[in-house]
Amino acid sequence: MEKEKITLNNKTILVTGSPGFIGANLVLRLLKELSAGHILSLDNMNDYYDPALKEYRLSLIEKAAAGSPVKHTFIKGDLADKALIDQVFQTYQPDVVVNLAAQAGVRYSITNPDSYISSNLLGFYNILEACRHSYGEGKKGVEHLVYASSSSVYGGNKKVPFSTEDRVDNPVSLYAATKKSNELMAHAYSKLYNIPSTGLRFFTVYGPAGRPDMAYFGFTNKLLKGETIQIFNYGNCKRDFTYVDDIVEGVFRVMQGASMRTKGEDGLPVPPYAVYNIGGGQPENLMDFVTILSEELVRAKVLPQDFDFEAHRELVAMQPGDVPVTYADSEGLERDYGFTPKIDLRTGLRAFAQWYHAYYQA
Repeated sequence: MEKEKITLNNKTILVTGSPGFIGANLVLRLLKELSAGHILSLDNMNDYYDPALKEYRLSLIEKAAAGSPVKHTFIKGDLADKALIDQVFQTYQPDVVVNLAAQAGVRYSITNPDSYISSNLLGFYNILEACRHSYGEGKKGVEHLVYASSSSVYGGNKKVPFSTEDRVDNPVSLYAATKKSNELMAHAYSKLYNIPSTGLRFFTVYGPAGRPDMAYFGFTNKLLKGETIQIFNYGNCKRDFTYVDDIVEGVFRVMQGASMRTKGEDGLPVPPYAVYNIGGGQPENLMDFVTILSEELVRAKVLPQDFDFEAHRELVAMQPGDVPVTYADSEGLERDYGFTPKIDLRTGLRAFAQWYHAYYQA
C-alpha cells in the first residue's frame, strides 16, 4: 500500500496514554530521535493499576525532556472530556496524533464495563471529531492518526496465524468489542473526512515497567509473596509475546508513513486507512514462558536460587474472555514499513527481571 511520508521533526505530536506502558516508551523514543518539535502527553492518571508506576514513567519522560531539544508538555485529562480534547486541538494544533490511551484488560471488562465505554468508545470518538475539525479554515490539520487496537479482536479464531484479512466479527470480551469498534469508527471517519488513519493490533506487549495486570508481572508479584500462580487452560495457551521496544519501533515507523489520500472512480475519497498486526510471529507455550520467567527471576536475584516453582503453580481451566492462542501474521508491517519484531522472549524477560529487582528491591 503506497504511503505518504510524514516528517516528524518540527512537528507537534500528541500522544495520549503517554505515562502508560507503550506511551511512555514511545515518548522517550521521540525525545531521543527528534531534533525539534513539540510532544504533547495526555493521560488521566487513573488508578486501574498502581499510579506510582505511571508517575515513575512520567518522571523518566520529564528527565529525558530536560536534555532534549524537543519541547514536552504533559496535560492531565480524560479522553471522554470532549471540551478538553477540543481545547487541546485548538490550542496546539497537533500534526500527528498517536492514540494509545484506553481502558485495557480483558478480565476487567467483565466486571467494569463502564470505563471501557467511556474511554475506548466515547474517548476515541472525541479524538476522531477533533481530527475532523482540525482541517477547517484552511489549516493543514492532522497529517496522520495512529491508534492502538489489539490482538483481542481476533477472538476465538481457529485459523492461525491471525491476518488482518481475517473476519473479526465475534469478539469474546467487551474490551475486544471496543477495539474492533475503534477500527470501524476510524474507517468511517477516514472515508467521510479523508483522515489518514492507521490502526495497530498489538500482541501481548511486555517489558520493564509494564502493566502489573499482565501475566508476567502478576506472576512475579505472587511468587515473591510465596503465593501460587494459576496457569490457565491447564498450560495449553500460546501467546505471541512482543517486547515493548519492538512495539515502539513499529509505531515509530508507522507514524512516518500514512496511507495516501486518493479518489475513487466516483470522485469520492478512498479511505486513507490501514490496519496492521504488530506481533513477534512466534507463539510461546505458557508453560515455557513460566519456565523462562522463573529462570530469569532467579538470575536477577528477584527470587532465591532454591525457589520451588513446582510448589507455587496450579493448572486451572480457561478464564472467561480469554483465548487459547494468539499468533500474528505481521507480513503487512514488513512489506509496508520494513519491520518485523525480533526480540526473543528470554532477552525481554531478562530485561524485565533486572528492572523489577532495581525498582522494587534495590
